[in-house]
Amino acid sequence: MKMSNQRKGIAGRRNIATAVLAGAMLLPLAPATAASEALPAINLQLSPWSVIARDKGFFKEEFDKIGTTRVNLIASGAADLLGAEAAAVNNGAIAIAQRMIYPATVHRANGLDGVVVWASEPSNRYRAPILTRADDDSIKTVADLDGKKFGSSRISCYWSSPFEQLNKAGLPLDSREKQGRVRYESIDNGVVAISAVLSGATDATTAHLAATQFTGAWLSGKLKVIGQSPDDGVYVNHAGRVTYFARREFVNKYPEVVKAFLAARERTLAWTLDNVDEAAKIVARETRVPVEVAKFQITHAGQWEFMAGEPNAERARNAIKTFQEWHIANGDDILSERRLSEAQINAFIDERFFVGGQYSIYR
Repeated sequence: MKMSNQRKGIAGRRNIATAVLAGAMLLPLAPATAASEALPAINLQLSPWSVIARDKGFFKEEFDKIGTTRVNLIASGAADLLGAEAAAVNNGAIAIAQRMIYPATVHRANGLDGVVVWASEPSNRYRAPILTRADDDSIKTVADLDGKKFGSSRISCYWSSPFEQLNKAGLPLDSREKQGRVRYESIDNGVVAISAVLSGATDATTAHLAATQFTGAWLSGKLKVIGQSPDDGVYVNHAGRVTYFARREFVNKYPEVVKAFLAARERTLAWTLDNVDEAAKIVARETRVPVEVAKFQITHAGQWEFMAGEPNAERARNAIKTFQEWHIANGDDILSERRLSEAQINAFIDERFFVGGQYSIYR
């Protein structure tokens, strides 16, 4: 059944991406508006999809239309911290960054003057499971985490997904205000978080299994899943969506660049889902991982690099409003202190890049 659901998901993403691509091909090329400036070069995150876009020429073809002739892919490196991409966007090191919608919203609440230019479809139960050591027989379910130690990155899915799961089980995580039923330690380095579990320094963590730093431990059989976000929950339907965001100043100055970036991503999505084996070889070569790891990163049900987009700006805004209300009601200390107003959320989702917007890739 799981493989059947995966195939259905891949087919659905392929159909959406193909439809977007076909619509784009029917439209005349729009010249940069007078308000848009040419950007000679752009720095972007090096990731599985971006190395495919570079290798297959999708970046070149889309960016050449608007005069951006050099695309630099910046590798984060194994020692990079979760959340570093937000700082990189803020200081101009990269132009457009990917983060899930919960941490992107927290970055906005913490003062990043950015906007979301793309949001994904809803998530699923496989995207951010709770993990423990496979040989730890003392922990078999979420209920067994009572009094145990949990380590993960605070401003990430690695906190928002278990936050929901543990709250529903009556086992809240520690917060700054009060002690919970599960001891919580913020660990912003994914490699360290996994190493802590494997060494016994912590008892559990949450991770995207398709992330490079976690894939090896998972495929080697050293980890097991003891909990997943509920299908009807706030993480799957709202907080676990993917976003691409950029500084407001950059987006206002280079909207055609943002549109070209999003168009290249859609083309990459459509091509990858139709050419998984070739795509895996590209990812393996360019990111220096084994081919089987690269293929897992493309095809696993919990992957996030190749999700279909959420074309409707209002649904994206509603996702933020819904999870913010739920998180605050259940003790999210950051959003309780720095709650985004309705006006701030509305402005955070830049509707120019969604259906009906001036720079939308959706037709």
